[in-house]
Amino acid sequence: MAYLCISEQGAFLGISGNRFTVKSKGEVIKSVPAEVVDVIEIFGNVQVSTQCLTKCLRSGIDVIYLSMNGSYQGRLISLSHANSIKQRKQLCYSNDRDFSLTISKNIIAAKISNQIAILRRYGRNRNTDLSAGFRNMRLAEKAVMKCSVISQILGHEGYAAKEYFKYLGGLTDPQFAFNGRTRRPPRDPFNSLISFGYTLLFNEIIGIIELKNLNPFWGFIHHDHLKHQSLASDLMEEWRAVIVDSLAMSCLNGHEIVMSNFRQNENNQGIYLNQEGIRLFLSKFENKMNTKSRYLDFIDYAISFRKAIEYQIERLIKAIDRNSPEYYIPVRIR
Repeated sequence: MAYLCISEQGAFLGISGNRFTVKSKGEVIKSVPAEVVDVIEIFGNVQVSTQCLTKCLRSGIDVIYLSMNGSYQGRLISLSHANSIKQRKQLCYSNDRDFSLTISKNIIAAKISNQIAILRRYGRNRNTDLSAGFRNMRLAEKAVMKCSVISQILGHEGYAAKEYFKYLGGLTDPQFAFNGRTRRPPRDPFNSLISFGYTLLFNEIIGIIELKNLNPFWGFIHHDHLKHQSLASDLMEEWRAVIVDSLAMSCLNGHEIVMSNFRQNENNQGIYLNQEGIRLFLSKFENKMNTKSRYLDFIDYAISFRKAIEYQIERLIKAIDRNSPEYYIPVRIR
Protein backbone atom coordinates (compact mmCIF):
# COMPACT_ATOMS: atom_id res chain seq x y z
CA MET A 1 0.00 0.00 0.00
CA ALA A 2 1.28 3.49 -0.90
CA TYR A 3 0.92 6.21 1.75
CA LEU A 4 0.71 9.98 1.35
CA CYS A 5 1.67 11.52 4.71
CA ILE A 6 1.07 15.24 5.37
CA SER A 7 2.53 16.74 8.55
CA GLU A 8 3.17 20.35 7.43
CA GLN A 9 1.03 22.40 9.83
CA GLY A 10 -1.36 24.75 8.06
CA ALA A 11 -1.07 22.86 4.77
CA PHE A 12 -4.01 22.37 2.40
CA LEU A 13 -4.71 19.11 0.55
CA GLY A 14 -6.72 19.34 -2.63
CA ILE A 15 -7.26 17.53 -5.92
CA SER A 16 -6.26 19.01 -9.27
CA GLY A 17 -6.98 16.94 -12.35
CA ASN A 18 -6.11 13.48 -11.11
CA ARG A 19 -3.35 14.55 -8.73
CA PHE A 20 -3.37 15.20 -5.00
CA THR A 21 -1.72 18.55 -4.35
CA VAL A 22 -0.40 19.78 -1.01
CA LYS A 23 -0.05 23.55 -0.61
CA SER A 24 1.66 25.51 2.15
CA LYS A 25 1.54 29.30 2.25
CA GLY A 26 0.08 29.28 -1.25
CA GLU A 27 2.91 27.22 -2.76
CA VAL A 28 2.58 23.61 -4.00
CA ILE A 29 5.00 21.53 -1.92
CA LYS A 30 3.87 18.10 -3.09
CA SER A 31 1.94 16.71 -6.05
CA VAL A 32 1.14 13.00 -6.35
CA PRO A 33 -0.91 11.05 -8.96
CA ALA A 34 -4.10 9.81 -7.30
CA GLU A 35 -3.78 6.34 -8.83
CA VAL A 36 -0.60 5.56 -6.84
CA VAL A 37 -2.10 6.47 -3.43
CA ASP A 38 -3.83 3.90 -1.21
CA VAL A 39 -3.89 5.77 2.11
CA ILE A 40 -3.59 9.43 3.15
CA GLU A 41 -2.38 10.24 6.68
CA ILE A 42 -3.17 13.71 8.04
CA PHE A 43 -1.20 14.95 11.07
CA GLY A 44 -2.57 17.87 13.07
CA ASN A 45 -3.74 21.12 11.47
CA VAL A 46 -4.09 20.20 7.79
CA GLN A 47 -7.13 21.23 5.75
CA VAL A 48 -8.66 18.87 3.18
CA SER A 49 -11.06 19.95 0.43
CA THR A 50 -14.48 18.36 -0.05
CA GLN A 51 -13.53 17.50 -3.64
CA CYS A 52 -10.48 15.64 -2.34
CA LEU A 53 -12.53 13.66 0.19
CA THR A 54 -15.08 12.77 -2.50
CA LYS A 55 -12.26 11.50 -4.73
CA CYS A 56 -10.95 9.37 -1.86
CA LEU A 57 -14.38 7.82 -1.19
CA ARG A 58 -14.94 7.01 -4.86
CA SER A 59 -11.45 5.54 -5.28
CA GLY A 60 -11.38 3.56 -2.02
CA ILE A 61 -8.55 5.65 -0.54
CA ASP A 62 -8.56 5.72 3.27
CA VAL A 63 -7.96 9.08 4.96
CA ILE A 64 -6.52 8.76 8.47
CA TYR A 65 -6.59 11.66 10.91
CA LEU A 66 -3.97 11.87 13.66
CA SER A 67 -3.02 14.56 16.13
CA MET A 68 0.28 16.38 15.78
CA ASN A 69 1.64 13.92 18.36
CA GLY A 70 0.52 10.94 16.30
CA SER A 71 -2.54 10.01 18.38
CA TYR A 72 -5.22 8.31 16.29
CA GLN A 73 -8.36 10.47 15.80
CA GLY A 74 -10.36 8.58 13.19
CA ARG A 75 -10.55 7.65 9.52
CA LEU A 76 -12.66 8.16 6.43
CA ILE A 77 -13.24 4.94 4.52
CA SER A 78 -15.37 3.63 1.68
CA LEU A 79 -17.45 0.55 2.50
CA SER A 80 -17.76 -0.59 -1.11
CA HIS A 81 -15.35 -3.48 -0.50
CA ALA A 82 -17.00 -4.90 2.66
CA ASN A 83 -17.72 -8.65 2.68
CA SER A 84 -20.33 -9.53 5.31
CA ILE A 85 -20.07 -13.30 4.73
CA LYS A 86 -16.33 -13.37 5.43
CA GLN A 87 -16.75 -11.05 8.42
CA ARG A 88 -19.53 -13.17 9.91
CA LYS A 89 -17.20 -16.17 9.83
CA GLN A 90 -14.45 -14.06 11.39
CA LEU A 91 -16.80 -13.08 14.23
CA CYS A 92 -17.71 -16.72 14.81
CA TYR A 93 -14.07 -17.71 15.36
CA SER A 94 -13.34 -14.56 17.34
CA ASN A 95 -15.87 -15.95 19.85
CA ASP A 96 -14.48 -19.50 19.64
CA ARG A 97 -12.51 -20.11 22.85
CA ASP A 98 -10.14 -22.78 21.54
CA PHE A 99 -9.43 -20.99 18.26
CA SER A 100 -8.75 -17.68 20.02
CA LEU A 101 -6.58 -19.32 22.68
CA THR A 102 -4.36 -21.06 20.14
CA ILE A 103 -3.95 -17.91 18.04
CA SER A 104 -3.19 -15.88 21.17
CA LYS A 105 -0.57 -18.31 22.47
CA ASN A 106 1.26 -18.41 19.15
CA ILE A 107 1.26 -14.64 18.60
CA ILE A 108 2.37 -13.67 22.12
CA ALA A 109 5.04 -16.37 22.28
CA ALA A 110 6.42 -15.10 18.96
CA LYS A 111 6.31 -11.51 20.26
CA ILE A 112 8.44 -12.44 23.28
CA SER A 113 10.84 -14.40 21.06
CA ASN A 114 11.25 -11.37 18.81
CA GLN A 115 11.90 -9.12 21.80
CA ILE A 116 14.68 -11.49 22.90
CA ALA A 117 16.15 -11.36 19.37
CA ILE A 118 16.17 -7.54 19.43
CA LEU A 119 17.92 -7.49 22.81
CA ARG A 120 20.49 -9.96 21.54
CA ARG A 121 21.05 -7.93 18.37
CA TYR A 122 21.70 -4.64 20.17
CA GLY A 123 23.54 -6.23 23.08
CA ARG A 124 26.26 -7.83 20.97
CA ASN A 125 28.68 -4.92 21.18
CA ARG A 126 27.76 -3.74 24.67
CA ASN A 127 29.33 -4.75 27.95
CA THR A 128 25.92 -5.53 29.42
CA ASP A 129 24.88 -8.78 31.05
CA LEU A 130 21.51 -9.71 29.54
CA SER A 131 21.45 -13.31 30.74
CA ALA A 132 18.92 -12.72 33.53
CA GLY A 133 16.59 -10.92 31.14
CA PHE A 134 16.87 -13.68 28.55
CA ARG A 135 16.17 -16.33 31.17
CA ASN A 136 13.11 -14.57 32.56
CA MET A 137 11.68 -13.84 29.12
CA ARG A 138 12.19 -17.43 27.93
CA LEU A 139 10.38 -18.65 31.03
CA ALA A 140 7.51 -16.28 30.20
CA GLU A 141 7.45 -17.53 26.60
CA LYS A 142 7.20 -21.15 27.76
CA ALA A 143 4.53 -20.25 30.31
CA VAL A 144 2.41 -18.62 27.60
CA MET A 145 2.15 -21.92 25.73
CA LYS A 146 0.76 -23.63 28.85
CA CYS A 147 -1.99 -21.11 29.55
CA SER A 148 -5.63 -22.12 29.55
CA VAL A 149 -7.16 -18.62 29.40
CA ILE A 150 -6.15 -15.46 27.54
CA SER A 151 -5.90 -13.38 30.73
CA GLN A 152 -3.02 -15.61 31.85
CA ILE A 153 -1.29 -15.10 28.50
CA LEU A 154 -1.54 -11.33 28.89
CA GLY A 155 -0.07 -11.57 32.38
CA HIS A 156 3.04 -13.37 31.12
CA GLU A 157 3.23 -10.95 28.17
CA GLY A 158 3.25 -8.00 30.57
CA TYR A 159 6.02 -9.53 32.66
CA ALA A 160 8.16 -10.23 29.59
CA ALA A 161 7.59 -6.68 28.30
CA LYS A 162 8.73 -5.21 31.62
CA GLU A 163 11.94 -7.24 31.43
CA TYR A 164 12.45 -6.36 27.79
CA PHE A 165 12.18 -2.59 28.16
CA LYS A 166 14.25 -2.64 31.35
CA TYR A 167 17.22 -4.08 29.48
CA LEU A 168 16.57 -2.31 26.18
CA GLY A 169 16.81 1.04 27.95
CA GLY A 170 20.44 0.36 28.77
CA LEU A 171 21.32 -0.48 25.16
CA THR A 172 20.47 2.93 23.72
CA ASP A 173 22.89 5.81 23.28
CA PRO A 174 23.49 7.14 26.84
CA GLN A 175 21.76 10.46 26.11
CA PHE A 176 18.60 8.53 25.18
CA ALA A 177 18.71 5.91 27.95
CA PHE A 178 15.30 5.29 29.53
CA ASN A 179 13.75 3.42 32.43
CA GLY A 180 11.01 1.20 31.06
CA ARG A 181 7.93 1.79 28.96
CA THR A 182 5.92 4.98 29.46
CA ARG A 183 2.73 5.93 27.60
CA ARG A 184 0.17 8.73 27.60
CA PRO A 185 2.37 10.67 27.73
CA PRO A 186 5.75 9.23 26.69
CA ARG A 187 8.39 10.55 29.09
CA ASP A 188 11.52 10.26 26.95
CA PRO A 189 12.62 10.27 23.29
CA PHE A 190 12.67 6.48 22.90
CA ASN A 191 9.14 6.05 24.23
CA SER A 192 8.05 8.97 22.07
CA LEU A 193 9.42 7.26 18.95
CA ILE A 194 7.90 3.86 19.61
CA SER A 195 4.51 5.32 20.58
CA PHE A 196 4.45 7.23 17.31
CA GLY A 197 5.75 4.21 15.41
CA TYR A 198 3.15 1.89 16.94
CA THR A 199 0.41 4.29 15.80
CA LEU A 200 1.77 4.25 12.25
CA LEU A 201 2.04 0.45 12.25
CA PHE A 202 -1.44 0.10 13.75
CA ASN A 203 -2.93 2.16 10.95
CA GLU A 204 -0.98 0.24 8.31
CA ILE A 205 -2.46 -3.00 9.60
CA ILE A 206 -6.01 -1.63 9.81
CA GLY A 207 -5.76 -0.63 6.16
CA ILE A 208 -4.62 -4.10 5.08
CA ILE A 209 -7.26 -5.80 7.24
CA GLU A 210 -9.99 -3.77 5.52
CA LEU A 211 -8.42 -4.38 2.12
CA LYS A 212 -8.71 -8.13 2.80
CA ASN A 213 -12.39 -7.76 3.78
CA LEU A 214 -11.98 -8.51 7.48
CA ASN A 215 -13.35 -6.43 10.36
CA PRO A 216 -10.61 -4.73 12.41
CA PHE A 217 -12.81 -4.70 15.55
CA TRP A 218 -13.15 -8.48 15.88
CA GLY A 219 -9.94 -9.89 17.30
CA PHE A 220 -8.77 -12.87 19.29
CA ILE A 221 -6.50 -11.51 22.04
CA HIS A 222 -7.80 -8.01 22.77
CA HIS A 223 -11.43 -8.47 21.78
CA ASP A 224 -12.91 -7.19 25.06
CA HIS A 225 -11.67 -3.61 24.50
CA LEU A 226 -14.59 -1.30 23.68
CA LYS A 227 -14.31 0.86 20.53
CA HIS A 228 -10.90 -0.56 19.75
CA GLN A 229 -9.74 -2.21 16.53
CA SER A 230 -8.80 -5.40 18.35
CA LEU A 231 -7.71 -7.46 15.36
CA ALA A 232 -5.20 -4.78 14.36
CA SER A 233 -3.80 -4.84 17.91
CA ASP A 234 -3.52 -8.64 17.74
CA LEU A 235 -1.73 -8.71 14.41
CA MET A 236 0.77 -5.98 15.22
CA GLU A 237 2.11 -7.79 18.32
CA GLU A 238 4.60 -9.95 16.42
CA TRP A 239 5.82 -6.87 14.47
CA ARG A 240 6.29 -4.34 17.29
CA ALA A 241 9.89 -5.19 18.13
CA VAL A 242 10.76 -6.27 14.59
CA ILE A 243 9.69 -3.04 12.88
CA VAL A 244 9.18 -0.20 15.37
CA ASP A 245 11.53 -0.93 18.28
CA SER A 246 14.43 -1.76 15.98
CA LEU A 247 13.74 1.39 13.94
CA ALA A 248 13.74 3.55 17.08
CA MET A 249 17.05 2.01 18.21
CA SER A 250 18.56 2.60 14.78
CA CYS A 251 17.39 6.23 14.63
CA LEU A 252 18.69 7.13 18.08
CA ASN A 253 21.88 5.06 18.25
CA GLY A 254 22.75 6.10 14.71
CA HIS A 255 22.01 9.79 15.51
CA GLU A 256 19.59 9.97 12.56
CA ILE A 257 17.15 11.61 14.97
CA VAL A 258 18.70 13.84 17.64
CA MET A 259 17.57 15.59 20.80
CA SER A 260 16.69 18.78 18.94
CA ASN A 261 14.02 16.82 17.02
CA PHE A 262 11.92 16.51 20.20
CA ARG A 263 9.82 18.95 22.21
CA GLN A 264 8.22 18.87 25.63
CA ASN A 265 4.48 19.41 26.02
CA GLU A 266 3.97 22.01 28.75
CA ASN A 267 0.56 20.63 29.76
CA ASN A 268 1.43 16.99 30.42
CA GLN A 269 5.25 17.15 30.39
CA GLY A 270 5.33 14.46 27.69
CA ILE A 271 8.14 14.27 25.15
CA TYR A 272 7.08 14.33 21.48
CA LEU A 273 8.66 14.68 18.07
CA ASN A 274 8.58 18.19 16.68
CA GLN A 275 7.59 18.89 13.09
CA GLU A 276 11.06 18.18 11.70
CA GLY A 277 11.29 15.05 13.84
CA ILE A 278 7.96 13.80 12.49
CA ARG A 279 9.14 14.40 8.94
CA LEU A 280 12.36 12.47 9.57
CA PHE A 281 10.67 9.57 11.32
CA LEU A 282 7.95 9.25 8.68
CA SER A 283 10.66 8.95 6.04
CA LYS A 284 12.55 6.34 8.09
CA PHE A 285 9.34 4.41 8.78
CA GLU A 286 8.41 4.33 5.10
CA ASN A 287 11.90 3.09 4.20
CA LYS A 288 11.60 0.41 6.87
CA MET A 289 8.23 -0.80 5.58
CA ASN A 290 9.72 -1.14 2.10
CA THR A 291 12.80 -3.01 3.34
CA LYS A 292 12.89 -6.60 2.10
CA SER A 293 13.55 -9.58 4.34
CA ARG A 294 13.10 -13.34 4.45
CA TYR A 295 11.19 -13.56 7.70
CA LEU A 296 8.28 -15.62 6.35
CA ASP A 297 9.01 -19.35 6.49
CA PHE A 298 6.44 -20.30 3.84
CA ILE A 299 8.09 -18.37 1.00
CA ASP A 300 11.70 -18.64 -0.17
CA TYR A 301 12.33 -15.08 -1.39
CA ALA A 302 12.66 -11.65 0.20
CA ILE A 303 9.62 -9.36 0.45
CA SER A 304 8.97 -5.98 2.04
CA PHE A 305 7.63 -5.74 5.59
CA ARG A 306 4.43 -4.22 4.19
CA LYS A 307 3.93 -7.20 1.88
CA ALA A 308 4.85 -9.62 4.69
CA ILE A 309 2.08 -8.19 6.87
CA GLU A 310 -0.35 -8.61 3.98
CA TYR A 311 0.71 -12.25 3.55
CA GLN A 312 0.26 -12.85 7.28
CA ILE A 313 -3.28 -11.52 7.15
CA GLU A 314 -3.97 -13.83 4.21
CA ARG A 315 -2.71 -16.71 6.36
CA LEU A 316 -5.15 -15.70 9.07
CA ILE A 317 -7.96 -15.76 6.51
CA LYS A 318 -6.89 -19.27 5.55
CA ALA A 319 -6.91 -20.31 9.22
CA ILE A 320 -10.47 -18.96 9.57
CA ASP A 321 -11.66 -20.52 6.32
CA ARG A 322 -10.28 -23.94 7.29
CA ASN A 323 -11.21 -23.74 10.98
CA SER A 324 -7.59 -24.42 11.90
CA PRO A 325 -5.60 -21.81 13.86
CA GLU A 326 -2.39 -23.71 13.11
CA TYR A 327 -2.41 -22.20 9.61
CA TYR A 328 -1.47 -18.87 11.17
CA ILE A 329 2.26 -18.97 11.95
CA PRO A 330 3.53 -15.73 13.51
CA VAL A 331 6.85 -14.24 12.42
CA ARG A 332 9.90 -15.12 14.50
CA ILE A 333 13.13 -13.30 13.71
CA ARG A 334 16.60 -14.62 14.42
